[in-house]
Amino acid sequence: MTKAVGKKVWAIAEGYIPPSSHGPGPEMTSHEAACLLNTSEQEAHVKITVYFSDRDPVGPYEIRIPPRRTKHLRFNNLKDPEPIPCGTDYSSVIESDVPIVVQHTRLDSRQDANALLSTIAYAE
Repeated sequence: MTKAVGKKVWAIAEGYIPPSSHGPGPEMTSHEAACLLNTSEQEAHVKITVYFSDRDPVGPYEIRIPPRRTKHLRFNNLKDPEPIPCGTDYSSVIESDVPIVVQHTRLDSRQDANALLSTIAYAE
């Protein structure tokens, strides 16, 4: 593919990292993830800002995606500028300098019967 697909600004309005897990980690650790696809010929420089209901936003978290590659990013693993707290509602805005595609996924393994949610993020 020679043409970049996607948008430069994405939003995930629904975010929540379940505070507990059932099953072996890291595979079955409850998590939120953004799957980021860069089909362009340029490295994507991505910034994520996280919004909360009861305090100021945090960010940017900075991620690079090589050309013609994908990155599956667990929000649980974001540490700089600070970890995202488990058990807290949040939203995120994802900005890139080249068009990318963003898919949102959550694995909730608090029970034996795991729940998996996945949807395309909102593109602007």
